[in-house]
Amino acid sequence: MERLFVYGTLRRGSPNRFARLLEANAHFIGHGRIQARLFQFPNYPGAVASSDRADWVTGELYELTDPGVLSALDDYEGEQFERTVVAIHLDSGDALQAWVYLLRSTRG
Repeated sequence: MERLFVYGTLRRGSPNRFARLLEANAHFIGHGRIQARLFQFPNYPGAVASSDRADWVTGELYELTDPGVLSALDDYEGEQFERTVVAIHLDSGDALQAWVYLLRSTRG
C-alpha cells in the first residue's frame, strides 16, 4: 500500500475539500515528522528537505486505500510542489517511507 505524509492544508479537520477527499480514501496511521524546513506563505505552508538536524516538520501519516487519489492531490498541489518519497519518523518511534509534497527548488 502507498502512504502519504501531510503537514499543511491536507491535515485532518481542514475545511479543504481535498483534505476530505484524502480522509475518505485513506486510513490515518499517526503523527510524525520529516527532516525538512517549513516556510509559511499567506494561505499554506511549504517544506523543503533539510540536512540540518534542527529542522523538523510535523504532520500526519496516512495509508491510502485508493492510491488513485494521488492524481487529484497532485493537481491540487500544482506545479509549485513535487511529490517525493522521504523517511517519516512516527511519534511511536517507528520509521517508514512515504510520499510527501515538498516545494520545488527555485534554483535554475
